Amino acid sequence: MSIFKAYDVRGVVPSELAPDAAHRIGRAAACVLGARCIVVGRDARASSPELSRALVRGLCEEGVDVVDLGLVSTPMLYFAVEHLDAGGGIMVTASHNPAQYNGFKICREHAIPVGGASGLVEIGKISAALDPSAGSKPPGRVTVLDLRAPYVEHVRVLAPAECPPLRVAIDCGNGMGSVGLVPLLERLPLVVERLYFEPDGTFPNHEADPLKTENLKDVIAAVRRHRADLGVAFDGDGDRAVFVDERGTPVSSDRITALLAQALLRKQPGGLVLYDLRSSRSTAEAIEAAGGVAQMCRVGHSFVKAMMRESGAIFAGELSGHFYFRFTPSLVADDGLAAFAAVLDLLATARKPLSALVAPLDRYFATGELNRRVRDVPGLLARVEAEHRAANAREISHMDGLLVRYPDWWFNLRPSNTEPVLRLNLEASSEPKMIAERDRLLAQMEGATG
Repeated sequence: MSIFKAYDVRGVVPSELAPDAAHRIGRAAACVLGARCIVVGRDARASSPELSRALVRGLCEEGVDVVDLGLVSTPMLYFAVEHLDAGGGIMVTASHNPAQYNGFKICREHAIPVGGASGLVEIGKISAALDPSAGSKPPGRVTVLDLRAPYVEHVRVLAPAECPPLRVAIDCGNGMGSVGLVPLLERLPLVVERLYFEPDGTFPNHEADPLKTENLKDVIAAVRRHRADLGVAFDGDGDRAVFVDERGTPVSSDRITALLAQALLRKQPGGLVLYDLRSSRSTAEAIEAAGGVAQMCRVGHSFVKAMMRESGAIFAGELSGHFYFRFTPSLVADDGLAAFAAVLDLLATARKPLSALVAPLDRYFATGELNRRVRDVPGLLARVEAEHRAANAREISHMDGLLVRYPDWWFNLRPSNTEPVLRLNLEASSEPKMIAERDRLLAQMEGATG
Protein backbone atom coordinates (compact mmCIF):
# COMPACT_ATOMS: atom_id res chain seq x y z
CA MET A 1 0.00 0.00 0.00
CA SER A 2 1.35 3.42 -0.94
CA ILE A 3 2.35 5.88 1.78
CA PHE A 4 0.96 8.69 -0.42
CA LYS A 5 -2.63 9.09 0.75
CA ALA A 6 -5.48 11.39 -0.29
CA TYR A 7 -4.41 14.18 2.07
CA ASP A 8 -0.86 13.42 3.22
CA VAL A 9 2.05 10.98 3.40
CA ARG A 10 1.67 8.37 6.12
CA GLY A 11 3.14 4.96 6.97
CA VAL A 12 4.73 2.68 9.54
CA VAL A 13 8.32 3.54 10.49
CA PRO A 14 10.73 2.20 9.30
CA SER A 15 9.12 -0.55 7.19
CA GLU A 16 7.07 1.87 5.05
CA LEU A 17 8.62 5.26 5.81
CA ALA A 18 12.37 5.40 6.51
CA PRO A 19 14.88 8.31 6.52
CA ASP A 20 15.91 7.52 2.94
CA ALA A 21 12.30 7.96 1.81
CA ALA A 22 12.05 11.21 3.81
CA HIS A 23 15.18 12.51 2.08
CA ARG A 24 13.74 11.69 -1.34
CA ILE A 25 10.40 13.26 -0.45
CA GLY A 26 12.23 16.41 0.63
CA ARG A 27 13.96 16.68 -2.73
CA ALA A 28 10.76 15.88 -4.65
CA ALA A 29 8.72 18.39 -2.64
CA ALA A 30 11.30 21.07 -3.39
CA CYS A 31 10.88 20.37 -7.11
CA VAL A 32 7.07 20.38 -7.03
CA LEU A 33 6.61 23.37 -4.72
CA GLY A 34 9.25 25.46 -6.48
CA ALA A 35 9.70 27.53 -3.33
CA ARG A 36 12.77 29.45 -2.19
CA CYS A 37 11.86 28.95 1.48
CA ILE A 38 9.95 26.08 3.15
CA VAL A 39 8.93 25.86 6.80
CA VAL A 40 9.36 22.51 8.60
CA GLY A 41 7.91 21.41 11.93
CA ARG A 42 7.60 18.08 13.71
CA ASP A 43 5.60 16.26 16.38
CA ALA A 44 6.97 14.35 19.39
CA ARG A 45 7.11 10.84 17.92
CA ALA A 46 10.39 9.02 18.46
CA SER A 47 10.94 8.84 14.70
CA SER A 48 10.23 12.51 14.01
CA PRO A 49 13.72 14.01 14.64
CA GLU A 50 15.46 11.60 12.27
CA LEU A 51 12.78 11.89 9.58
CA SER A 52 12.84 15.67 9.92
CA ARG A 53 16.62 15.82 9.50
CA ALA A 54 16.45 13.65 6.38
CA LEU A 55 13.61 15.73 4.96
CA VAL A 56 15.46 19.01 5.59
CA ARG A 57 18.62 17.60 4.03
CA GLY A 58 16.67 16.74 0.88
CA LEU A 59 15.12 20.21 0.71
CA CYS A 60 18.49 21.92 1.16
CA GLU A 61 20.12 19.77 -1.51
CA GLU A 62 17.65 21.25 -3.99
CA GLY A 63 18.66 24.79 -2.99
CA VAL A 64 15.73 25.50 -0.66
CA ASP A 65 16.19 27.55 2.51
CA VAL A 66 14.47 25.90 5.50
CA VAL A 67 12.95 27.48 8.59
CA ASP A 68 12.98 24.80 11.31
CA LEU A 69 10.23 25.38 13.90
CA GLY A 70 11.09 22.31 15.98
CA LEU A 71 8.25 20.82 18.04
CA VAL A 72 4.97 22.48 16.98
CA SER A 73 1.36 21.69 16.17
CA THR A 74 0.21 21.52 12.56
CA PRO A 75 -1.81 24.77 12.87
CA MET A 76 1.37 26.50 14.09
CA LEU A 77 3.09 25.37 10.89
CA TYR A 78 0.22 26.77 8.80
CA PHE A 79 0.49 30.08 10.64
CA ALA A 80 4.26 30.18 10.13
CA VAL A 81 3.97 29.69 6.36
CA GLU A 82 1.71 32.73 6.14
CA HIS A 83 3.51 34.80 8.79
CA LEU A 84 6.91 34.31 7.12
CA ASP A 85 5.56 34.59 3.56
CA ALA A 86 7.15 31.20 2.86
CA GLY A 87 6.59 29.23 -0.30
CA GLY A 88 5.39 26.14 1.54
CA GLY A 89 5.51 24.03 4.66
CA ILE A 90 5.96 20.41 5.70
CA MET A 91 4.82 19.02 9.04
CA VAL A 92 6.37 15.74 10.20
CA THR A 93 3.42 13.99 11.87
CA ALA A 94 1.01 11.08 11.66
CA SER A 95 -1.67 13.07 13.49
CA HIS A 96 -3.80 10.71 15.61
CA ASN A 97 -2.27 7.45 14.33
CA PRO A 98 -0.51 5.09 16.78
CA ALA A 99 3.13 5.64 17.76
CA GLN A 100 4.65 3.38 15.08
CA TYR A 101 3.32 5.63 12.31
CA ASN A 102 4.69 8.88 10.96
CA GLY A 103 4.28 11.01 7.88
CA PHE A 104 4.19 14.44 6.26
CA LYS A 105 1.50 17.06 5.79
CA ILE A 106 2.57 19.31 2.92
CA CYS A 107 1.26 22.74 1.94
CA ARG A 108 2.08 25.51 -0.54
CA GLU A 109 2.16 29.26 0.04
CA HIS A 110 -0.69 30.58 2.24
CA ALA A 111 -0.87 27.04 3.72
CA ILE A 112 -2.74 25.74 0.65
CA PRO A 113 -2.84 21.92 1.05
CA VAL A 114 -0.98 19.59 -1.26
CA GLY A 115 -3.20 16.51 -1.62
CA GLY A 116 -3.62 13.61 -3.97
CA ALA A 117 -5.19 15.80 -6.65
CA SER A 118 -2.94 18.82 -6.13
CA GLY A 119 0.68 17.64 -6.24
CA LEU A 120 1.08 14.74 -3.81
CA VAL A 121 0.95 12.09 -6.52
CA GLU A 122 3.60 14.02 -8.45
CA ILE A 123 5.82 14.19 -5.35
CA GLY A 124 5.48 10.43 -4.99
CA LYS A 125 6.44 9.77 -8.59
CA ILE A 126 9.44 12.11 -8.50
CA SER A 127 10.69 10.72 -5.19
CA ALA A 128 10.58 7.18 -6.56
CA ALA A 129 12.50 8.11 -9.74
CA LEU A 130 15.15 10.43 -8.25
CA ASP A 131 18.81 9.99 -9.07
CA PRO A 132 20.49 9.19 -5.74
CA SER A 133 23.14 11.87 -6.28
CA ALA A 134 22.57 15.20 -4.57
CA GLY A 135 21.10 18.18 -6.39
CA SER A 136 23.39 20.44 -8.39
CA LYS A 137 22.11 23.71 -6.90
CA PRO A 138 23.90 25.64 -4.13
CA PRO A 139 22.63 24.14 -0.87
CA GLY A 140 19.97 25.98 1.08
CA ARG A 141 20.41 27.28 4.62
CA VAL A 142 18.59 26.23 7.78
CA THR A 143 17.27 28.78 10.28
CA VAL A 144 15.82 27.73 13.63
CA LEU A 145 12.88 29.90 14.74
CA ASP A 146 10.46 29.99 17.69
CA LEU A 147 7.09 31.45 16.62
CA ARG A 148 5.01 30.58 19.69
CA ALA A 149 4.51 34.22 20.76
CA PRO A 150 3.14 35.53 17.45
CA TYR A 151 1.06 32.37 17.02
CA VAL A 152 -0.63 32.93 20.37
CA GLU A 153 -1.47 36.52 19.35
CA HIS A 154 -2.87 35.11 16.09
CA VAL A 155 -5.24 32.77 17.97
CA ARG A 156 -5.95 35.11 20.89
CA VAL A 157 -8.14 37.36 18.71
CA LEU A 158 -10.81 34.63 18.70
CA ALA A 159 -10.93 34.39 22.50
CA PRO A 160 -13.16 36.72 24.54
CA ALA A 161 -11.74 40.21 25.13
CA GLU A 162 -12.90 39.90 28.72
CA CYS A 163 -12.82 36.21 29.56
CA PRO A 164 -14.73 35.10 32.66
CA PRO A 165 -12.92 32.72 35.08
CA LEU A 166 -14.41 29.59 33.55
CA ARG A 167 -13.44 26.15 34.82
CA VAL A 168 -12.05 24.08 31.95
CA ALA A 169 -10.75 20.50 31.68
CA ILE A 170 -8.29 20.04 28.82
CA ASP A 171 -6.85 16.75 27.51
CA CYS A 172 -3.95 17.20 25.09
CA GLY A 173 -3.46 13.44 24.73
CA ASN A 174 0.34 13.88 24.95
CA GLY A 175 0.13 15.46 21.50
CA MET A 176 1.26 18.82 20.18
CA GLY A 177 -1.75 20.91 21.19
CA SER A 178 -0.10 22.00 24.42
CA VAL A 179 2.78 23.78 22.65
CA GLY A 180 0.59 26.74 21.68
CA LEU A 181 -1.99 26.16 24.40
CA VAL A 182 0.28 26.71 27.42
CA PRO A 183 1.25 30.30 26.47
CA LEU A 184 -2.37 31.04 25.53
CA LEU A 185 -3.59 29.89 28.96
CA GLU A 186 -1.14 32.33 30.55
CA ARG A 187 -3.19 35.11 28.91
CA LEU A 188 -6.61 33.87 30.11
CA PRO A 189 -8.09 33.82 33.65
CA LEU A 190 -9.25 30.21 33.41
CA VAL A 191 -9.19 27.57 36.12
CA VAL A 192 -7.72 24.64 34.22
CA GLU A 193 -7.56 20.93 34.96
CA ARG A 194 -4.64 19.80 32.77
CA LEU A 195 -4.51 16.26 31.39
CA TYR A 196 -1.53 14.85 29.49
CA PHE A 197 0.02 18.16 28.44
CA GLU A 198 3.54 16.69 28.09
CA PRO A 199 4.24 15.86 24.41
CA ASP A 200 5.09 12.16 24.25
CA GLY A 201 5.02 10.33 20.94
CA THR A 202 4.47 6.98 22.64
CA PHE A 203 1.02 8.22 23.76
CA PRO A 204 1.24 6.48 27.16
CA ASN A 205 -2.25 7.42 28.40
CA HIS A 206 -4.51 6.90 25.39
CA GLU A 207 -4.54 7.38 21.62
CA ALA A 208 -4.57 11.03 20.61
CA ASP A 209 -7.80 10.54 18.68
CA PRO A 210 -10.73 12.32 20.38
CA LEU A 211 -13.26 10.92 17.90
CA LYS A 212 -13.06 7.57 19.72
CA THR A 213 -15.33 7.65 22.76
CA GLU A 214 -12.87 5.67 24.87
CA ASN A 215 -10.31 8.46 24.46
CA LEU A 216 -12.71 11.00 26.02
CA LYS A 217 -13.20 9.10 29.28
CA ASP A 218 -10.53 11.04 31.18
CA VAL A 219 -11.67 14.51 30.15
CA ILE A 220 -15.31 13.57 30.85
CA ALA A 221 -14.33 12.38 34.33
CA ALA A 222 -12.33 15.59 34.90
CA VAL A 223 -15.29 17.77 33.89
CA ARG A 224 -17.56 15.98 36.34
CA ARG A 225 -14.98 15.79 39.13
CA HIS A 226 -14.10 19.48 38.99
CA ARG A 227 -17.56 20.72 37.96
CA ALA A 228 -16.02 22.35 34.93
CA ASP A 229 -17.89 24.61 32.51
CA LEU A 230 -16.25 22.99 29.50
CA GLY A 231 -14.07 20.07 28.46
CA VAL A 232 -11.94 19.82 25.34
CA ALA A 233 -9.70 17.11 23.89
CA PHE A 234 -7.17 17.72 21.11
CA ASP A 235 -5.80 15.23 18.61
CA GLY A 236 -2.14 14.34 18.11
CA ASP A 237 -1.09 17.29 15.95
CA GLY A 238 -3.53 19.86 17.31
CA ASP A 239 -5.66 20.56 14.26
CA ARG A 240 -8.81 18.94 15.70
CA ALA A 241 -10.78 19.54 18.89
CA VAL A 242 -13.72 17.69 20.43
CA PHE A 243 -15.80 19.39 23.13
CA VAL A 244 -17.60 18.13 26.23
CA ASP A 245 -20.37 20.11 27.94
CA GLU A 246 -20.60 20.96 31.65
CA ARG A 247 -22.48 17.70 32.34
CA GLY A 248 -19.67 15.61 30.85
CA THR A 249 -21.58 14.87 27.64
CA PRO A 250 -19.58 14.93 24.38
CA VAL A 251 -20.96 17.48 21.91
CA SER A 252 -21.09 16.40 18.27
CA SER A 253 -18.84 18.60 16.13
CA ASP A 254 -21.67 19.51 13.75
CA ARG A 255 -23.39 21.17 16.73
CA ILE A 256 -20.21 23.13 17.47
CA THR A 257 -20.07 24.12 13.78
CA ALA A 258 -23.61 25.49 14.03
CA LEU A 259 -22.91 27.44 17.24
CA LEU A 260 -19.63 28.95 16.02
CA ALA A 261 -21.23 29.81 12.67
CA GLN A 262 -24.02 31.68 14.44
CA ALA A 263 -21.47 33.63 16.50
CA LEU A 264 -19.38 34.53 13.44
CA LEU A 265 -22.48 35.55 11.48
CA ARG A 266 -23.26 38.17 14.11
CA LYS A 267 -19.95 39.78 13.13
CA GLN A 268 -20.19 39.04 9.39
CA PRO A 269 -23.91 39.08 8.52
CA GLY A 270 -24.99 37.12 5.48
CA GLY A 271 -21.74 35.16 5.27
CA LEU A 272 -21.36 31.77 3.63
CA VAL A 273 -20.66 28.81 5.94
CA LEU A 274 -19.66 25.32 4.76
CA TYR A 275 -20.60 22.13 6.57
CA ASP A 276 -19.63 18.60 5.62
CA LEU A 277 -22.32 16.38 4.14
CA ARG A 278 -22.42 14.10 7.22
CA SER A 279 -23.68 16.95 9.42
CA SER A 280 -27.15 17.08 10.96
CA ARG A 281 -29.90 18.96 9.13
CA SER A 282 -30.00 21.21 12.20
CA THR A 283 -26.57 22.60 11.24
CA ALA A 284 -27.78 24.16 7.98
CA GLU A 285 -31.03 25.23 9.64
CA ALA A 286 -29.11 27.06 12.40
CA ILE A 287 -26.86 28.82 9.88
CA GLU A 288 -29.82 29.99 7.83
CA ALA A 289 -31.76 31.05 10.94
CA ALA A 290 -28.80 33.29 11.81
CA GLY A 291 -29.02 34.97 8.39
CA GLY A 292 -26.14 33.04 6.83
CA VAL A 293 -25.88 30.97 3.68
CA ALA A 294 -25.33 27.27 4.36
CA GLN A 295 -23.57 25.13 1.77
CA MET A 296 -22.72 21.45 1.93
CA CYS A 297 -19.20 20.27 1.10
CA ARG A 298 -17.36 16.98 0.80
CA VAL A 299 -15.18 15.50 3.54
CA GLY A 300 -11.44 16.19 3.81
CA HIS A 301 -9.36 19.22 4.75
CA SER A 302 -7.90 19.77 1.28
CA PHE A 303 -11.39 19.80 -0.28
CA VAL A 304 -12.90 22.04 2.42
CA LYS A 305 -10.08 24.59 2.21
CA ALA A 306 -10.23 24.69 -1.58
CA MET A 307 -13.98 25.29 -1.48
CA MET A 308 -13.58 28.00 1.16
CA ARG A 309 -11.07 29.79 -1.03
CA GLU A 310 -13.23 29.49 -4.14
CA SER A 311 -16.49 30.50 -2.45
CA GLY A 312 -15.28 33.14 0.02
CA ALA A 313 -16.83 31.23 2.95
CA ILE A 314 -16.18 32.75 6.37
CA PHE A 315 -16.11 29.45 8.28
CA ALA A 316 -16.44 25.68 7.88
CA GLY A 317 -16.74 22.65 10.11
CA GLU A 318 -16.46 18.89 9.78
CA LEU A 319 -17.94 16.10 11.87
CA SER A 320 -14.37 14.95 12.54
CA GLY A 321 -13.62 17.98 14.75
CA HIS A 322 -11.84 20.06 12.09
CA PHE A 323 -12.94 23.72 12.30
CA TYR A 324 -11.78 26.07 9.55
CA PHE A 325 -11.27 29.79 10.05
CA ARG A 326 -10.60 32.57 7.56
CA PHE A 327 -7.84 34.23 9.58
CA THR A 328 -6.87 36.63 6.79
CA PRO A 329 -8.01 37.06 3.18
CA SER A 330 -5.26 34.62 2.14
CA LEU A 331 -5.03 32.24 5.14
CA VAL A 332 -7.71 29.59 5.59
CA ALA A 333 -6.75 26.94 8.13
CA ASP A 334 -8.13 24.33 10.51
CA ASP A 335 -6.98 24.91 14.06
CA GLY A 336 -8.11 23.10 17.22
CA LEU A 337 -6.75 25.80 19.51
CA ALA A 338 -8.57 28.51 17.54
CA ALA A 339 -11.79 26.51 17.92
CA PHE A 340 -11.19 26.32 21.69
CA ALA A 341 -10.70 30.10 21.84
CA ALA A 342 -13.87 30.65 19.81
CA VAL A 343 -15.93 28.35 22.08
CA LEU A 344 -14.66 30.29 25.11
CA ASP A 345 -15.90 33.46 23.43
CA LEU A 346 -19.23 31.78 22.73
CA LEU A 347 -19.70 30.89 26.42
CA ALA A 348 -18.55 34.31 27.60
CA THR A 349 -21.01 36.07 25.27
CA ALA A 350 -24.02 33.79 25.77
CA ARG A 351 -23.59 33.43 29.55
CA LYS A 352 -25.36 30.09 29.29
CA PRO A 353 -24.01 26.57 29.78
CA LEU A 354 -22.93 24.74 26.66
CA SER A 355 -25.67 22.13 27.08
CA ALA A 356 -28.32 24.88 26.93
CA LEU A 357 -26.81 26.28 23.72
CA VAL A 358 -26.74 22.84 22.11
CA ALA A 359 -30.24 21.73 23.18
CA PRO A 360 -32.17 23.52 20.38
CA LEU A 361 -30.01 21.71 17.81
CA ASP A 362 -30.89 18.22 19.07
CA ARG A 363 -34.04 17.86 16.97
CA TYR A 364 -33.13 14.76 14.98
CA PHE A 365 -31.92 11.22 15.61
CA ALA A 366 -28.54 10.22 14.15
CA THR A 367 -26.55 7.00 14.03
CA GLY A 368 -23.12 8.55 14.30
CA GLU A 369 -20.52 7.14 11.91
CA LEU A 370 -20.73 3.35 11.47
CA ASN A 371 -17.91 1.54 9.66
CA ARG A 372 -18.00 -1.83 7.90
CA ARG A 373 -15.48 -3.62 5.70
CA VAL A 374 -17.08 -4.20 2.30
CA ARG A 375 -15.51 -6.33 -0.43
CA ASP A 376 -17.19 -4.76 -3.46
CA VAL A 377 -17.78 -1.10 -2.58
CA PRO A 378 -18.74 0.09 -6.11
CA GLY A 379 -21.15 -2.81 -6.53
CA LEU A 380 -22.86 -2.20 -3.21
CA LEU A 381 -23.15 1.55 -3.84
CA ALA A 382 -24.69 0.90 -7.27
CA ARG A 383 -27.28 -1.50 -5.82
CA VAL A 384 -28.24 0.87 -3.00
CA GLU A 385 -28.52 3.80 -5.39
CA ALA A 386 -30.75 1.85 -7.78
CA GLU A 387 -33.04 0.90 -4.90
CA HIS A 388 -33.49 4.50 -3.80
CA ARG A 389 -33.92 5.85 -7.30
CA ALA A 390 -36.76 3.36 -7.69
CA ALA A 391 -38.19 4.68 -4.39
CA ASN A 392 -38.11 8.26 -5.79
CA ALA A 393 -35.71 9.71 -3.23
CA ARG A 394 -35.90 13.50 -3.10
CA GLU A 395 -32.16 13.89 -3.77
CA ILE A 396 -29.32 11.56 -4.82
CA SER A 397 -25.81 12.99 -4.95
CA HIS A 398 -22.27 11.71 -5.56
CA MET A 399 -20.53 14.69 -3.95
CA ASP A 400 -18.72 12.24 -1.66
CA GLY A 401 -19.74 8.61 -1.92
CA LEU A 402 -23.53 8.21 -2.10
CA LEU A 403 -25.81 10.78 -0.47
CA VAL A 404 -29.56 10.05 -0.46
CA ARG A 405 -32.17 12.41 1.00
CA TYR A 406 -35.86 12.01 1.77
CA PRO A 407 -38.13 14.57 3.47
CA ASP A 408 -37.84 12.81 6.86
CA TRP A 409 -34.45 11.06 6.71
CA TRP A 410 -31.15 10.91 4.85
CA PHE A 411 -27.98 8.81 4.67
CA ASN A 412 -24.47 8.94 3.29
CA LEU A 413 -22.34 5.93 2.36
CA ARG A 414 -18.73 7.00 1.84
CA PRO A 415 -15.59 4.95 1.19
CA SER A 416 -12.86 5.99 3.63
CA ASN A 417 -9.86 7.82 2.19
CA THR A 418 -7.58 6.37 4.88
CA GLU A 419 -8.98 2.90 5.75
CA PRO A 420 -10.44 -0.07 3.79
CA VAL A 421 -13.98 0.53 5.10
CA LEU A 422 -17.31 1.97 4.03
CA ARG A 423 -18.72 4.62 6.38
CA LEU A 424 -22.44 5.07 7.04
CA ASN A 425 -24.00 8.23 8.49
CA LEU A 426 -27.79 8.41 8.79
CA GLU A 427 -30.27 10.79 10.41
CA ALA A 428 -34.07 10.76 10.72
CA SER A 429 -36.85 12.86 12.18
CA SER A 430 -37.88 10.05 14.55
CA GLU A 431 -35.94 7.40 16.45
CA PRO A 432 -37.96 4.43 15.10
CA LYS A 433 -37.32 5.61 11.53
CA MET A 434 -33.59 6.03 12.24
CA ILE A 435 -33.33 2.53 13.72
CA ALA A 436 -35.28 0.86 10.92
CA GLU A 437 -33.32 2.46 8.07
CA ARG A 438 -29.99 2.02 9.88
CA ASP A 439 -30.59 -1.70 10.38
CA ARG A 440 -31.67 -2.17 6.77
CA LEU A 441 -28.55 -0.46 5.40
CA LEU A 442 -26.22 -2.24 7.82
CA ALA A 443 -27.68 -5.57 6.73
CA GLN A 444 -26.91 -4.68 3.11
CA MET A 445 -23.35 -3.65 4.03
CA GLU A 446 -22.74 -6.78 6.10
CA GLY A 447 -24.13 -8.93 3.30
CA ALA A 448 -21.47 -7.47 0.97
CA THR A 449 -18.44 -8.34 3.11
CA GLY A 450 -17.70 -11.27 0.84
